[in-house]
Amino acid sequence: MKFSKSTADIFVPDGSVPVQALARTTHLGIGAHQDDLEIMCLEGIFACYQNTEKWFSGVIVTNGSGSARDGVYSKYSDEEMMAVRREEQKRAAIVGEFSCVSLLNHTSAEVRDPANNLPECDIRGILEIAKPEVVYIHNLADKHSTHIGTAMQTIRAIRSLPKPERPSRLLGCEVWRALDWLDDDQKVALPITEHENLAQALIGIFDSQVAGGKRYDLAIMGRRRANATFFQPRSVDQFDLVDFAMDLTPLIEDDTIQPSEFVAEHIRSFETSVRSELARYGA
Repeated sequence: MKFSKSTADIFVPDGSVPVQALARTTHLGIGAHQDDLEIMCLEGIFACYQNTEKWFSGVIVTNGSGSARDGVYSKYSDEEMMAVRREEQKRAAIVGEFSCVSLLNHTSAEVRDPANNLPECDIRGILEIAKPEVVYIHNLADKHSTHIGTAMQTIRAIRSLPKPERPSRLLGCEVWRALDWLDDDQKVALPITEHENLAQALIGIFDSQVAGGKRYDLAIMGRRRANATFFQPRSVDQFDLVDFAMDLTPLIEDDTIQPSEFVAEHIRSFETSVRSELARYGA
């Protein structure tokens, strides 16, 4: 693999040849920042965990230089934070038994720029080798602009592939906006039925974020538990922890669909369902 950034690299926990590690991938997570995969891709990570037939690989698109920082990290420079976050991501890849993790090292501004196709080209190169069955990205209603930029770079990369070479499924996952507002028939529920301890351990690896001022470890586990409890109001909980996703597969099956209109239709559906329920009671 040759990426557009000379500082980019691929880390392979079991020491396999990087191209071989990519080629065995069945589930691929593409996130903007170090720790995004551990928040949004647990279904894929756990589907492949200690499974010799399935392999999870990750892609981190940005260099992570702009993160909030406090405590022992408060005086870290951007360069020092980048180095720490890269090492944390590699440790998470070891603990989660990833096939590999690609660190593309683009700046956030580069990823957000639709005129800059270098992240797209890097992602396309990974997809051409990995040929994953399932791809996890940020959902298109996420409120973090770099997450949206990363998702759009990925969608464009997939759309640039011949249709027979595209993933079978594309899921937009929760990070900087929950998806409990989606109508139930539009939610993709991703239950976490086991390895709760591993889920906690994976996000806890990112000490530069957790101890550095953002309690992602508490927040994500709380959201997963809330998703499980508040999913069905008239039945007992079926799972302890659930992530929600938006099914973005239509966007890679039909290139004429505008992503903004696709999300707007989900929002209109939510508005219609709320209005209809209120109308039943004369509101």
